[in-house]
Amino acid sequence: MKITKVVLITALCALSYACKETKPTKSTPVKTDTALLPLEHAVKQMELQLVEAEKANRIPRTIDEQGNMHWAKEGFDWTEGFYPGSLWYLYENTKDEKWRLAAEKFQALFEDHKNYTRYHDLGFVFNCSYGNGYRLTKNERFKEVLINAGDSLLTRFNPKVGSIKSWDVDKGWQSQRNWMFPVIIDNMMNLEMLFELTELTGDKKYREAAITHANTTLKNHFRPDNSSYHVVDYDPNTGEVRSKQTAQGFADDSAWARGQAWGLYGYTVCYRYTKDEKYLEQAQKIADFIVNYKGTPADGIPYWDYNADSIPNAPRDVSAAAITVSALIELNGYANKSYQPAIDTILASLKSAEYTATIGENKHFILKHSVGSIPHGAEIDVPLNYADYYYLEALTRYKKAF
Repeated sequence: MKITKVVLITALCALSYACKETKPTKSTPVKTDTALLPLEHAVKQMELQLVEAEKANRIPRTIDEQGNMHWAKEGFDWTEGFYPGSLWYLYENTKDEKWRLAAEKFQALFEDHKNYTRYHDLGFVFNCSYGNGYRLTKNERFKEVLINAGDSLLTRFNPKVGSIKSWDVDKGWQSQRNWMFPVIIDNMMNLEMLFELTELTGDKKYREAAITHANTTLKNHFRPDNSSYHVVDYDPNTGEVRSKQTAQGFADDSAWARGQAWGLYGYTVCYRYTKDEKYLEQAQKIADFIVNYKGTPADGIPYWDYNADSIPNAPRDVSAAAITVSALIELNGYANKSYQPAIDTILASLKSAEYTATIGENKHFILKHSVGSIPHGAEIDVPLNYADYYYLEALTRYKKAF
């Protein structure tokens, strides 16, 4: 069911009214502090961030506890592709060449990571950056980078398990969890790059791995209420499930908010490329869990975990909301029901003064109040570059949805 032009215009008009900041509660609607439309606001804010990024020649990731810029690691950082990806969305919306040039400059900083085989996040890193770049420019060099990254990612695919391995377990905190072959729900976000590579090259190996991974995840990650576990660990020799746990959620059996968003987005993408009804059905089941969850505040911005112990005082996770609304906009075009009310609620909230930073503040990130990983004590109630990326993607999709 498509979003109608009338509803789109009405929603955008509603988002543009200037009001005083109001802290959201379960019964209080959020309001906006600026007459700028969301994309206009984003352009102004990111123009300021671009100045800082170019001076440092570093990729913005978040802010630290003192409010200073925290840059993406100069080694491999799973978030490094989101900033150039956001620049590509600004280029798509404005046609201003400065955004294209900046996107190319910042994605070049990590181009050699296309050869890294110790990390599963290559889909995040390269599809969001070089993938968007190729989509918009058809630059053949960008396609070659994507192919290289896809081949590196496939080295982590185990046909016995039927999945792409998420984390190596020989060092770091992962080595302390007794895992052998951990697969996280986030890994569904790698599949878009693999599906697209088959479209670009004609080689079916990418698509076949993506479908197998999606089917294995569908079989093992989801509970009867259609929420998902974060981590499923497998025996790499037999493919048997060893355990179902969490790494970033509140508890093994809780519903980590961003994890639910990853699953929704991933199965929507699977349906886009395959038109297999089981993927559409799964995407709708996850969407219905998210949209109808009674513990979510009225503004549609979830707590960092749907089952967190400190609700209603638990931190919200704007990144989960941004990913969710971007996926819902696409899913709305396929589904046999309308997700328009949820889409409009979340977008109106994200545009509000409670969640959108005033221009010149927040180290020039667009959105506030995201959560990285509470169990790791990392990036709690801060801006995150991937929240901004999926918000810009959602706004771009919203414009095209009628």
